[in-house]
Amino acid sequence: MGKQRRSTRSTGDIRLARVRDTLGQEPPPGRVFLVDRLWPRGVRKTSVHYDAWLQDAAPSTELRRWFHAEPERWGEFVEHYRAELADSPEALRPIRDALAEGPVTLLYGARDTEYNHAVVLRDFLLQTGEPEEPGE
Repeated sequence: MGKQRRSTRSTGDIRLARVRDTLGQEPPPGRVFLVDRLWPRGVRKTSVHYDAWLQDAAPSTELRRWFHAEPERWGEFVEHYRAELADSPEALRPIRDALAEGPVTLLYGARDTEYNHAVVLRDFLLQTGEPEEPGE
């Protein structure tokens, strides 16, 4: 039999949560990552439970400003953000490593729970899985 290939799809448990919805709550199970480029307005850093703030996993400043929660731009935003994510595999390494150990929660500051970058990030991680090692 030939070499067995590992799956390229993640089977991890990735949850999404608005930062404001977590205030005063018990921390979610597993690792928690804040995935916004900017700290959420009006929220004290000491009031949020998170393991790491992954600013580089968030959309670029230019893309964030261009989209600015305008749902009619959603399709184009998703396309551009997925391209940014594909070009920055190391920014996703902490999340991928944590997924190998258990559930992960991605915290975001956006008001809109449907049209925000954390939705795209979660879907990208689940769809792409681990990048293959060179020589595989």
